[in-house]
Amino acid sequence: QVQLVESGGGLVQAGGSLRLSCAASGRTFSSYAMGWFRQAPGKEREFVAAIGWNTARTLYADSVKGRSTIFRDNGKNTVYLQMNSLKPEDTAVYYCATGRTGEAVREKYEYDYWGQGTQVTVSS
Repeated sequence: QVQLVESGGGLVQAGGSLRLSCAASGRTFSSYAMGWFRQAPGKEREFVAAIGWNTARTLYADSVKGRSTIFRDNGKNTVYLQMNSLKPEDTAVYYCATGRTGEAVREKYEYDYWGQGTQVTVSS
Protein backbone atom coordinates (compact mmCIF):
# COMPACT_ATOMS: atom_id res chain seq x y z
CA GLN A 1 0.00 0.00 0.00
CA VAL A 2 1.38 3.37 -1.00
CA GLN A 3 1.60 5.94 1.77
CA LEU A 4 2.65 9.57 1.54
CA VAL A 5 3.19 11.63 4.68
CA GLU A 6 3.76 15.36 4.43
CA SER A 7 5.39 17.48 7.10
CA GLY A 8 6.97 20.89 7.54
CA GLY A 9 3.94 23.14 7.27
CA GLY A 10 3.19 25.85 9.77
CA LEU A 11 2.62 29.54 10.38
CA VAL A 12 5.17 31.93 8.93
CA GLN A 13 5.32 35.66 8.29
CA ALA A 14 5.32 37.05 4.78
CA GLY A 15 8.82 36.94 3.36
CA GLY A 16 9.73 33.88 5.37
CA SER A 17 10.62 30.35 4.26
CA LEU A 18 9.41 26.82 4.80
CA ARG A 19 10.62 23.43 3.64
CA LEU A 20 7.95 20.82 3.13
CA SER A 21 8.80 17.14 3.15
CA CYS A 22 6.92 14.13 1.84
CA ALA A 23 8.00 10.65 2.86
CA ALA A 24 6.81 7.85 0.59
CA SER A 25 6.49 4.12 1.13
CA GLY A 26 4.93 1.15 -0.62
CA ARG A 27 6.24 1.86 -4.10
CA THR A 28 9.59 2.00 -5.88
CA PHE A 29 9.92 5.69 -5.17
CA SER A 30 12.77 6.35 -7.57
CA SER A 31 10.76 5.16 -10.59
CA TYR A 32 7.98 7.74 -10.35
CA ALA A 33 7.53 11.45 -10.68
CA MET A 34 6.47 13.37 -7.59
CA GLY A 35 4.35 16.48 -7.40
CA TRP A 36 3.22 19.13 -4.97
CA PHE A 37 -0.23 20.65 -5.15
CA ARG A 38 -2.10 23.08 -2.91
CA GLN A 39 -5.67 23.91 -2.08
CA ALA A 40 -6.84 27.15 -0.52
CA PRO A 41 -10.28 27.47 1.11
CA GLY A 42 -12.99 27.69 -1.52
CA LYS A 43 -10.60 26.99 -4.37
CA GLU A 44 -9.69 23.98 -6.45
CA ARG A 45 -6.53 22.04 -5.85
CA GLU A 46 -3.80 23.49 -8.03
CA PHE A 47 -0.42 22.41 -9.27
CA VAL A 48 2.64 23.83 -7.54
CA ALA A 49 5.70 21.83 -8.65
CA ALA A 50 6.77 18.45 -9.99
CA ILE A 51 9.97 16.49 -10.41
CA GLY A 52 10.73 13.56 -12.67
CA TRP A 53 12.07 10.24 -11.54
CA ASN A 54 15.69 11.10 -12.27
CA THR A 55 15.44 14.77 -11.14
CA ALA A 56 16.47 15.97 -14.60
CA ARG A 57 13.13 17.65 -15.22
CA THR A 58 11.28 19.97 -12.88
CA LEU A 59 8.14 22.00 -13.43
CA TYR A 60 6.74 24.96 -11.49
CA ALA A 61 3.55 26.94 -11.44
CA ASP A 62 4.10 30.53 -12.49
CA SER A 63 2.89 31.65 -9.06
CA VAL A 64 5.85 30.01 -7.28
CA LYS A 65 8.54 30.00 -9.97
CA GLY A 66 11.70 31.65 -8.73
CA ARG A 67 10.62 31.35 -5.10
CA SER A 68 10.35 27.58 -4.74
CA THR A 69 12.54 24.56 -5.41
CA ILE A 70 11.45 20.94 -5.61
CA PHE A 71 14.02 18.25 -5.07
CA ARG A 72 14.11 14.61 -4.06
CA ASP A 73 16.31 12.17 -2.24
CA ASN A 74 15.64 8.75 -3.71
CA GLY A 75 17.76 7.11 -1.03
CA LYS A 76 15.38 8.47 1.61
CA ASN A 77 12.18 8.07 -0.46
CA THR A 78 11.47 11.72 0.21
CA VAL A 79 10.56 14.72 -1.89
CA TYR A 80 10.92 18.28 -0.67
CA LEU A 81 9.52 21.67 -1.52
CA GLN A 82 11.63 24.61 -0.41
CA MET A 83 9.53 27.76 -0.41
CA ASN A 84 11.07 31.21 0.02
CA SER A 85 9.71 34.75 0.01
CA LEU A 86 6.34 33.42 1.08
CA LYS A 87 3.25 35.52 0.46
CA PRO A 88 -0.18 35.48 2.13
CA GLU A 89 -1.59 34.06 -1.12
CA ASP A 90 0.57 30.98 -0.61
CA THR A 91 -1.68 30.04 2.32
CA ALA A 92 -3.17 26.62 1.60
CA VAL A 93 -3.05 22.95 2.42
CA TYR A 94 -0.13 21.46 0.52
CA TYR A 95 -0.33 17.90 -0.81
CA CYS A 96 2.27 15.66 -2.32
CA ALA A 97 1.40 13.00 -4.86
CA THR A 98 3.05 10.25 -6.85
CA GLY A 99 2.87 10.29 -10.60
CA ARG A 100 1.55 7.43 -12.70
CA THR A 101 4.83 7.48 -14.62
CA GLY A 102 8.33 8.81 -14.16
CA GLU A 103 7.65 11.99 -16.12
CA ALA A 104 7.01 15.29 -14.36
CA VAL A 105 3.59 16.63 -15.34
CA ARG A 106 1.15 19.32 -14.17
CA GLU A 107 -2.20 17.58 -14.43
CA LYS A 108 -3.84 16.23 -11.27
CA TYR A 109 -5.21 13.17 -13.09
CA GLU A 110 -1.66 12.09 -13.84
CA TYR A 111 -1.10 11.46 -10.10
CA ASP A 112 -2.56 8.40 -8.44
CA TYR A 113 -1.63 8.52 -4.75
CA TRP A 114 -1.97 11.50 -2.47
CA GLY A 115 -0.94 12.43 1.03
CA GLN A 116 -3.19 13.94 3.69
CA GLY A 117 -1.73 17.40 3.34
CA THR A 118 0.08 19.88 5.53
CA GLN A 119 -1.21 23.37 6.33
CA VAL A 120 0.85 26.40 5.34
CA THR A 121 -0.33 29.76 6.66
CA VAL A 122 1.45 32.97 5.72
CA SER A 123 0.58 36.04 7.75
CA SER A 124 0.91 39.55 6.37
